[in-house]
Amino acid sequence: MNKHLDTIMGHQQKDFYNIQTHASGPEGSLPLTEDMLLHAPSGELFGMTQNVGMGWNPSELNGKQFLILSTQGGIRGEDGKPIALGYHTGHWEVGLLMKAAAEEIKDKGGVPFAGFVSDPCDGRSQGTTGMFDSFPYRNDAAIVYRRLIRSLPTRKAVIGVATCDKGLPATMLALTAMHDLPTIIVPGGVTLPPTEGEDAGAVQTIGARYANNELTLQEASDLGCRACGTPGGGCQFLGTAATSQVIAEALGLTVPHAALAPSGSDIWEEMARQSARAAIKMEKLGITTKDIVTDDAIHNAMVLHAAFGGSTNLLLHIPAIAHAAGRRIPTVEDWSRINRDIPRIVSVLPNGPTYHPTVRAFLAGGVPEVMLHLRELGVLKENALTVTGETLGTVLDWWETSERRKKIKQRLQEADGVDPEDVIMSPETAKRRGLTSTVTFPTGNIAPEGSVIKSTAIDPSVVDEDGVYRHTGKVKVFTAEKAAIQAIKTGGIEKGDIMAVIGRGPSGTGMEETYQLTSALKHLSYGKYVSLITDARFSGVSTGACIGHIGPEALADGPIGKLRDGDIVEINVDRNQLKGSINFVGVGDERLSPEDGEKILANRPRHPDLKPDPDLPDDTRLWAALQAVSGGTWRGSVYDVDRIIETLEAGQKALNEKYKN
Repeated sequence: MNKHLDTIMGHQQKDFYNIQTHASGPEGSLPLTEDMLLHAPSGELFGMTQNVGMGWNPSELNGKQFLILSTQGGIRGEDGKPIALGYHTGHWEVGLLMKAAAEEIKDKGGVPFAGFVSDPCDGRSQGTTGMFDSFPYRNDAAIVYRRLIRSLPTRKAVIGVATCDKGLPATMLALTAMHDLPTIIVPGGVTLPPTEGEDAGAVQTIGARYANNELTLQEASDLGCRACGTPGGGCQFLGTAATSQVIAEALGLTVPHAALAPSGSDIWEEMARQSARAAIKMEKLGITTKDIVTDDAIHNAMVLHAAFGGSTNLLLHIPAIAHAAGRRIPTVEDWSRINRDIPRIVSVLPNGPTYHPTVRAFLAGGVPEVMLHLRELGVLKENALTVTGETLGTVLDWWETSERRKKIKQRLQEADGVDPEDVIMSPETAKRRGLTSTVTFPTGNIAPEGSVIKSTAIDPSVVDEDGVYRHTGKVKVFTAEKAAIQAIKTGGIEKGDIMAVIGRGPSGTGMEETYQLTSALKHLSYGKYVSLITDARFSGVSTGACIGHIGPEALADGPIGKLRDGDIVEINVDRNQLKGSINFVGVGDERLSPEDGEKILANRPRHPDLKPDPDLPDDTRLWAALQAVSGGTWRGSVYDVDRIIETLEAGQKALNEKYKN
């Protein structure tokens, strides 16, 4: 007797061994025709066998087939309680949307199929090596999605259901690459804030605040328990998840008023049925993705990003979507122009000035309400087609007089006592309340290729009266995020410091997200007086004087990788004119011009501790190399197959010549 094996294998019952060796199979007959048997691929015929084998009625096999793909994670019981947890709330309930869409397709005589590519949680992997897989996951998932779509050759249209930071961009990349298929996005919505407590962004700082004696252990425990008010949906702030939902709708890939719906609600579930009906209509009318995702649609997405004050991560995703769709890829100049021209008119977490959760943006009218204001400015391409089969202009005409618009705003007043116009404002009101445009792209001798800051989210109290944030101070250099957060927790960072976190770009970490740093600075009393510069990226909920995406990255011999402790750096960010600079201007008491500083950096060696993170996975190293060859982060970190093949062929040729000699 082996006690260990007995513990694992248990005590079998006699019935376990009554194993059936054959079965009668489904009743009925396949609806085959002579033409099908003579000309259809064997895969289509065997597919019908598989379909009835799974329980589909043979008499209903000839309906048009629709594929539903989602990021669903975890295992839910019939009562909704967890049997196995998902990675995050954002993919926990999307199966309900899939079910509603599938039932609608079946009711309309179609045959729904479903597949799954689950996604990670950036919040869960903050400060861990799991973050090294976060951004690269997007490209990997998009590839798998595309393979799944092509692996069902009989599908007539594809519905993608996704919610969060990497899963939704991956879904959009996959669907927009399906140029000749009808495709549609169903955003997975948002979780509700707790009635009493903090949102999911603020609660990620409980460790730093406890370490700085700004929270008690009990307070941290209570706040952490309640932050996710409901079990499904993306976080309650306008981070990458919520911004991606807004962008999906702005592109015309969703039904109207789809982004930011509260997960689990009736209006959220009905959106899935509406989307199924839209997909059926698209297929019938012959409308495909290339008709929806045009250069005009990309323009509208960038305009909505600016008006909402969206996550800087969309500067990585929108160019990638344009690349997948075969459209013109926006440049830094395009982003700068649009952010100068488009006012921010939405007041939500994390930008403010009033920190409304995203569900209030939905109840204030969401994307179509913002578009009505933008329409008056004449900045939208209203002829862009949407998945409804109608142009954007027609959709906005409908929204303006719809009962839905009236009822949804009324509900916000009733439920929270909030005026919808305090959440989504006219440009005049927004200007009067001090809302500034979203993004600035500082350059200088530290960032000759550019950088990104969500300038609208700099604390106004540290901005001068002329709208310029100015900070000149000594640098403290960190080559690991872990060391940087430890310095914050143990008093190594003080008011007036400039933190430089280097070697954390694509080649060092897969371009990790550094939210545990930015969030700690936001929620610590002295944090607004500290600036952060890095070649890594930020969470969409990050705020403050945080400059990321600095290029070239340190490990590509970027000047940021040559900074040393005690160097003097000068930062200027004009929140009104959307201009900025970031320059090395001195060592110790010696002050330099930016031009002289550039010369010194050019002749300096790299920081002695600069190297790729020792835990960087080979998968991510490969991703970093492929995206670098394809144009790097400013082209969306895509895989440009032609460029990659050209580089490989040139390299192979060079190696052959080398070995000949």
